[in-house]
Amino acid sequence: MKDYSKLLPEHIEKYIGENDLFLEIYESKSHPEAIGKKPPLLFVHGAYTGSWMWSKYIPHFVGKGWKCYAMNMRSHYKSRVMDMTKITYRDYLDDIKEITDECGESPIVIGFSMGGILCQKLAETITFAGLVLIDTSISKEVYAIAPYTESCEIIAEIVEPAPAREEYFSIDESADDLAFQKKYLAMESSKARNAMFPFAAQGGISIDGSLITCPSLVIKAVNSDEDDRRGRATAEQLKAEYIGLYNKTHTGLLVGQRYREAVDGIMNWLRRF
Repeated sequence: MKDYSKLLPEHIEKYIGENDLFLEIYESKSHPEAIGKKPPLLFVHGAYTGSWMWSKYIPHFVGKGWKCYAMNMRSHYKSRVMDMTKITYRDYLDDIKEITDECGESPIVIGFSMGGILCQKLAETITFAGLVLIDTSISKEVYAIAPYTESCEIIAEIVEPAPAREEYFSIDESADDLAFQKKYLAMESSKARNAMFPFAAQGGISIDGSLITCPSLVIKAVNSDEDDRRGRATAEQLKAEYIGLYNKTHTGLLVGQRYREAVDGIMNWLRRF
């Protein structure tokens, strides 16, 4: 198995705050003149994962002179292990806010899946330099426009085990890609996850797009008309630019064989900064 996290460039590792949030900081040695001229990038992982999920992305952005922060929410990856039966999505909001402050200036936040909806919620009250959402969990408002038609299972009110990543056929992930995820995927807070599901009793997380004023980009894995509708509805809610990437899996956007399509889309969008 190829462990992509072992191929990352040299970087600083530190623990932040009372919850010992594990943070990785990457700076370009070949483009020192760029540091300070561009806002930093803050990478926010999704459910069950951690900063390791960005292993394929980080070298590309560091190589272009971007200072990159890859965070881990409480009890994820190398952050201190905590009682996940008590963790709420608001705890995760606090974690992202704490790392945002650690950046020293307003970052461009890049959020994946669960991290995407959390970053949207924070952007209502925090002025980010920019916001990039990669296959974000959808808001209550987007669900009303483009609801899921397939059966959706509510997670029980206990800790949710890591999702299975067996070696099955994937349209954009190799056996190495799947094995890499299987090595690191871990438990998730059911309480936090259920609060974010728009089809659950809580009704999901509401987003007021009028409060989000930073430049934004929405990237969506598209395998159906419904996928595209959700992606476009999210972009419209945030007045964001939209990129629909066809024949991609959710995790394949980050670690799949065609992940560069998402990276290139972000790079092109970042030229404005």
